[in-house]
Amino acid sequence: MKIITIVGARPQFIKAAAVSRKLQSHPSIQEVLVHTGQHYDENMSDVFFQELEIPKPNYHLGIGSSNHGAQTGRMLEAIEQVLQQESPDWVLVYGDTNSTLAGAIASVKLHIPVAHVEAGLRSFNRRMPEEINRVLTDHAADLLFAPTTAAVENLQHEGIAQEKIHLVGDVMYDAALDYAVKAEEKSLILQKLGLTAQNYILATIHRAENTDDSSRLQALFTGLAKVSQNIPVILPLHPRTRAALLREGLSENISKSLRIIEPVGYLDMVMLEKNAKLITTDSGGVQKEAFFYRVPCVTLRAETEWVELVQLGWNRLLPPLDATDVASGILEALESNSGNEVPETLYGGGLATSQIVELLSQNIGIGV
Repeated sequence: MKIITIVGARPQFIKAAAVSRKLQSHPSIQEVLVHTGQHYDENMSDVFFQELEIPKPNYHLGIGSSNHGAQTGRMLEAIEQVLQQESPDWVLVYGDTNSTLAGAIASVKLHIPVAHVEAGLRSFNRRMPEEINRVLTDHAADLLFAPTTAAVENLQHEGIAQEKIHLVGDVMYDAALDYAVKAEEKSLILQKLGLTAQNYILATIHRAENTDDSSRLQALFTGLAKVSQNIPVILPLHPRTRAALLREGLSENISKSLRIIEPVGYLDMVMLEKNAKLITTDSGGVQKEAFFYRVPCVTLRAETEWVELVQLGWNRLLPPLDATDVASGILEALESNSGNEVPETLYGGGLATSQIVELLSQNIGIGV
């Protein structure tokens, strides 16, 4: 059985690392890894492959960044050529990026069955490109691996056949369990930055809805600058966000207030997350990682796909519309109690990858 795995961005590298390890140990499965190149520099790509011990991709398509249509179109063309050459039994896609959508569309056009890891998530904000990618991929897929009961319910409400939907848990939780100890052993990021546990806020910002909107960008970073007067704010700066700050003339002032660092690898990110007093982010993956390490989180958006974390009190939503509101919301979260205790099975109890591989091995030839 041959499976082509398609990845292209940081969160997908983490998820694929956990699943690929199980695939490689299965005697009857051959995995072919395709990296679209959506994240392509050393800090956003290469270091993750090294730290997570992901095999070198069989194909590196080198697509790079571009507008959504152009990038997705180039991915479609390149992925189609790989699929025609390899003739896989399954194509495995992850999450909600342009790489995900391109892999799904290229596959179904060639009548190759698609499995979607992290299916069923919904923000219900169709202005987010990620939301469109999720919905289209789910409706194209033959197997949908849902991380939560809420995700299962979303798929059911959209009329997707029940036999396609499987509640398996979250592969990022599997990865967090696998790599937490390794991060403690290998990472020196706290010493390098002179940080001590519970004495800083970790911030990550990269979504287009925040970086491409001048007023939101201003409110967000002015608010974070106010917060930094009370506690250090550490910001691994995404290339998109760096460009936006330069465009808006904010870069110099922000660098005086926040502790700006280059993007970090997965193990360093784990250590920064585990030891933060609070995490503030617009990333879906970082919201969950905060919870995995039981660190309170403020999500700088009006909605989230991970609604259960808001309901349980571990996450709170804070749209960055006003700098004063951003600052007061984050400072209030700093003083609040942690969220409620939750069962370890919330995100699958670390068994998501095993279930995914088992379901794939049982469904060879489906949809062909």
